[in-house]
This record gives sequence, structure tokens and C-alpha cells, in this order.
Amino acid sequence: MERFIQEFRDETAWLPAWLVSVGVMAAAFVVGLLIHRFAFRFLTRLVETRDLFWRSLVSRGKRPLRLGLLTFTLSFGAAIAPLTTEQAQVIRHILLLGFIVVLGWSAKTSLHIWMTVYLRRFKLDAEDNLLARTHVTQSRIAERIAGFMIVALTIAAALMTFPEVQQYGVSLLASAGVAGIVLGIALQPVLKNIFAGIQLAITQPIRIDDALIVEGEWGNVEEITSTYVVVKLWDWRRMILPLSYFIENPFQNWTRESSALIGTVMIYLDYSIPVPVIRAKVEEIAAASKLWDRRVVAVQVTDFRENVMEIRILVSASNAPKTFDVRCEMREKIIEFVQREYPASLPRIRAESADGVVGTAAKAIVRGTGFSAG
Repeated sequence: MERFIQEFRDETAWLPAWLVSVGVMAAAFVVGLLIHRFAFRFLTRLVETRDLFWRSLVSRGKRPLRLGLLTFTLSFGAAIAPLTTEQAQVIRHILLLGFIVVLGWSAKTSLHIWMTVYLRRFKLDAEDNLLARTHVTQSRIAERIAGFMIVALTIAAALMTFPEVQQYGVSLLASAGVAGIVLGIALQPVLKNIFAGIQLAITQPIRIDDALIVEGEWGNVEEITSTYVVVKLWDWRRMILPLSYFIENPFQNWTRESSALIGTVMIYLDYSIPVPVIRAKVEEIAAASKLWDRRVVAVQVTDFRENVMEIRILVSASNAPKTFDVRCEMREKIIEFVQREYPASLPRIRAESADGVVGTAAKAIVRGTGFSAG
């Protein structure tokens, strides 16, 4: 190799050094592009019969591969070209930075492709998506933390190639105690959220698409990043909360173990209403509803008031939106039934006038609990 380089320089000694250097570097650049075109086509054909990961890796890795091959060919060109010592050092330094960027870029691309392929087996739109939400939440948080570490290590490796930074690094190590305290105080909010993200990924108090009541609002977890959580509220607003919020504050998770929920409808009727008739009608309404999951339906007299009795209706559905809708359907149809078949059993307020005449006023009182948006 050294003999070839020396012979090349001897044969081109009659030309200006800068012209030879420019020609060699341009030729190395063109050769790198040609090698990249051939290598990319070869790899594309090679992985045609492989699984999705390798096909995606080759497709998404086209630009990192090009940068890597150009770095290699330009390094070879810099070794051949009659460069001065200072010029050679600058070019080699730039190519070293390019090589570091290729490694970090390739690692981050491979991580993203592997995580995407892995998550394809889990469907969030399934009826029972507890397992899918568990894996998606853990994987996305882990991917963001790993991606952050790859970027940080790549930048650190690139900076350490500068002698000035290395010198400062030695100085910083000498005062690592004080610097560590100052840095820890300055980055406390960032580090707090990073560690909260790791804790959320392990313990999973919340997952992607979980139904939450947080800060008095109902919504679904739309996105979990490395520092914050996006909650899509029932009216399509977005609430942005730091990760540490879900470690330090109480909140309601309606889908922690499963997405199925029991909805409650409270109705207040006169004592004259026959409860078995109400129970039979509730079961009929539930059986005819497409929203009921065929698991829970119940009617109970839960309290006696001065003028009315309190009847609680329980009905279940497969998820929070369906639970809200089936409760609304139950309210509408049960009050329609009472008004049509037992109007005298609507709540009545009795009053006696001075001459002894008794008057009554009837009104319907229906109340529901559970879904705050309703």
C-alpha cells in the first residue's frame, strides 16, 4: 500500500499539489457513490426473501450506508493525495466525525425499525387491548430513553475528538464533585422526568390508550414521551402533563386491569312503582342494546328518601366510551317506559292548602354517576 502511494505521488509530481489533491478527493467521492449504488442494489436483492426487519433496515439505511462508504473512500483518497500535514489532519478529523455520526445514525435507525416491527404484532384497536397497551407503553418509553442515550453518546464521542474538549474534560474530572452537584441541581427537572419515565415503563400505572380522570378531566392517554404525557380529553382538547405527575399525584385509571367498565344510572321514583317491573324492563333494554357486553346488569333499591325511593341500575360495557353511551341509552329508555306505563309513579310532591285540598305535582328525577363528561 505504501509503495503504491509513493509511486502515485512520483508520477504526479509534475502537477500542482492542490490540483492532484482535488482530483483524488473528487475521484474518491465518485467511487464512493458508485460503490454505494452497487452495494445498495445488492443488499436490496439479498433481503427480498428475508423478514420485514432486514428489508426495512436496508431501505431506511440507504443514507447512513452512503455516508459510511463515502467516509471510507475519502479516507483512502486522503491517504493518497499529496496533502500537507495540516490539511491531512483536518480532513481526517472531519472523516472521523462522519464515521461517528454513521455509527450513531445506524444504531438509532436500527432501534426504531426493530421497535416498529416488534409493535406490529400488537393491535391497539382490538376489543381487549390490555396486552397491546402494556407492550406499546414499555416499548415506546424504552425506545425514547435508548434513542436519547444514543444521541448523547454520539455527541459526546464527537466532542471528545477535539483536543480542546479533551483538555476541558480532564479539568472537569478534577472538579467532578462540585460540578456534579451543580449539574444535578440544574438538571433536576430533566433527570426527575427521565427517572419517572423509567419507573412508568417498569410499573406501568398508565399505558397508551388508558382511560384516565386527571385534574378533574376524563380522557385517553394519546402519547407518552421521554418527558411528558399527552392526554386526549373527551372533547378533543389535549392536556400535557410531566411524567413525574403520575408518580407524585393521585389519579383515576379506568382501564388499569381491563377496558370493561360498569356504568351506574340512578333513578328516583315514587313508592308505588313495582320494582320487579323496572328490573324486567332494564334487562330487556340491556339485552336489546348493541353496547352491552352481556356481563353485568342489575337493579337495586339503594335508599329511601322522604318522597321517593332511590333505584340504582348497573350495566356494563367493553370500554369507557361504550359505557357512557349505554348509560345514556338506559336513562332515555327507562324514563320513557315509566312516563308511558306508570306516569302516576313519577316523583310527586304533595301539598295541602288551607281549605284541606290536597294537590300533587309530578316530576322525573334521573341521575347518573361515573363519566364526568356526561
